[in-house]
Amino acid sequence: MNEHIDIWLVGNTGLRNPNRIQDGFKVFAGSPFVGNLRGKDNEIGFMNYLNEKGIIQNEEGKDTSGSHARKWRLMFAKNGLIYPQISKKEQEDLGPLDDITPFGRVFLKADTYPAVQECYLRAMSVEQFPMPDGIHHFSPLRWLLAIMLELEKRTGSSEMSRIEFALWGHTTNPSCDLNEVVDNILDLRQRRASAPAKRPFDKKEIAKRGENYNKKPDNFLDYSDMNMRYLRISGVLQRKGRGLIIVPTKHVLAEKLAKTTASSTPIMEQYKLLCNGAPLPTDNADVAKTLLEDLLKQVKERHILCDISDLPLNTPAEINIARQRIENILAQTDEIQYANDQCNQWQEIADYMTLLIKGGGKLVYDEDNAIEVPKDETPAYLEWTLWRAALAIDHMVNKPYEVRGFKLDSDFMPVSAAGGGKGDLYCEFDDFTILTEVTMSTSSRQEAMEGEPVRRHVSDAVLKYEKPVYGMFIAVKIDTNTAETFRHGIWYARGDMKQRLDIVPLTLEQFQEYFVAMFEGNQAKPEHLRDLILECETKRDILETPEWKQYINTVVTEKAYAVRTGIKHTAVPDGPIVLPGAMVRHVTFGVGQVVGLMASFPGCQAKTMELPYLKGLPDEVSMAPNGNTLHHNRFGEGKVFAYIIVFNSVIMPISYPSSFLNKELLVE
Repeated sequence: MNEHIDIWLVGNTGLRNPNRIQDGFKVFAGSPFVGNLRGKDNEIGFMNYLNEKGIIQNEEGKDTSGSHARKWRLMFAKNGLIYPQISKKEQEDLGPLDDITPFGRVFLKADTYPAVQECYLRAMSVEQFPMPDGIHHFSPLRWLLAIMLELEKRTGSSEMSRIEFALWGHTTNPSCDLNEVVDNILDLRQRRASAPAKRPFDKKEIAKRGENYNKKPDNFLDYSDMNMRYLRISGVLQRKGRGLIIVPTKHVLAEKLAKTTASSTPIMEQYKLLCNGAPLPTDNADVAKTLLEDLLKQVKERHILCDISDLPLNTPAEINIARQRIENILAQTDEIQYANDQCNQWQEIADYMTLLIKGGGKLVYDEDNAIEVPKDETPAYLEWTLWRAALAIDHMVNKPYEVRGFKLDSDFMPVSAAGGGKGDLYCEFDDFTILTEVTMSTSSRQEAMEGEPVRRHVSDAVLKYEKPVYGMFIAVKIDTNTAETFRHGIWYARGDMKQRLDIVPLTLEQFQEYFVAMFEGNQAKPEHLRDLILECETKRDILETPEWKQYINTVVTEKAYAVRTGIKHTAVPDGPIVLPGAMVRHVTFGVGQVVGLMASFPGCQAKTMELPYLKGLPDEVSMAPNGNTLHHNRFGEGKVFAYIIVFNSVIMPISYPSSFLNKELLVE
């Protein structure tokens, strides 16, 4: 195979995540740009519109040409969502340029991930990619399935590695001999297996294959990652390492779709198929029944309970509904197995946290194993990573798919972040529930965006669960105004019922430190997470917010050390924490209430000062986490030496901490 090489592109490098297309298309459908996507003004206008709606992040001045709009337009057209541009005469026959197609309307109504996948599968099954002869057309997906099925026939597995796809997958088409392509893949596989170092070997192979390619050799791998991602969204393929494998539950469908020859059908007819929704083998009753029977066989082999006796099986649509029910049960079963394995994946989970702290990026373990957080998908990956962390800690009484609100693909990777209206992660344990809310926002807008919904979600959970509910708010950076909102934690539920909510703000780095420590100390238990939250809360009423944030950091460090080593932090007792207005019991005077305190301030001329402490300290005074060190805006550092307490018949100062340490006085 020494002929000129071209790499086919099922996606676009400017829109690497096909899961974003539906959100962008929904925005487009409600815009004035339907049918008006041509010309510089419209392109720039649509690009700005996408930016305003949060679909893209176009930094000011980064793109002034409207290239973003052209990339989205290309993907809309390639997937049959809008009418593509053809000759003027044929355009009238096909449909108005850049207008929404009948298939585009179906795509807009796809409200489940399997439904979205089926739309992509229909689009990718259309033979619209030109062959080298300029006459025939082919479907990259159907050609690749033929390669993978031949690999399976010879080796027992349809798996194709990343380097195999890069060199012999998207560089070939039906003009190539299928057997020769598979011969080359297996030859590459055998030689690579015996190579002492994979990276130099791959580099050499790319250079050799690149002799017949007139563009950058980097494209072999760069385009591979993008192409494989688009091919996976068809639902027929899934990840295997950094490569691909046919989804077991879709194997029969893959066999029906695979095609080794190109089509001679005119491109105009292909476009009509594309824009109206191409047929699938499952639209045929006999094929649909074959797929259903294959699934039932898999369910039986895996000893999974599944009942479809209540469903009619008379039409292809009815048969496919039954098939989708079984696929959903299988997917949930696989998710439970995935969840059970997360305790063994805690180091990878921590690595994802590191990438998120950096704002995204890639970590390559070796040539066949790598993890990546795309920079424009950090919100979805943050939810997904914290979900995996919760699964790793384990002991939840709810199912893994009940914990999350976001969608997963068949590889258990995030499709998109959870929608609004409910919390991000609900982790229910035997004796308590932890509701985790996450955000990638780091600006002063963080409080405006998160303060109200987080408290509302925790409040709703408090009313729903008949057990204590604790909130964790996790962000790369915690804005002090956000922490202030959660420090007070006040929310009025229906009927003006006042609630004091338990919500602790943690940076992702702090959570990562404690998460890793639990596993390094073999102490990954939800009770430790609850104890961390409770400890962080102990001083929220006596500290100003900046000091509370510092205290939380100290608690995380100390408790992480304790769970990692088994050695608890011990400090010289400096007396109990006395909250404003605390109720106390004296051995002689009985029950009393704290209304003030006395403190020494060397920087003050009078040296001592009485301060009110019934509801809190004056604004110019703050208390350190140790509970007895004060800071006055004018007089500097001071020390509490007594609390003023109102008893039934007397108001008097009680020395601190001595009277508290010798049990003369107890805080109730």
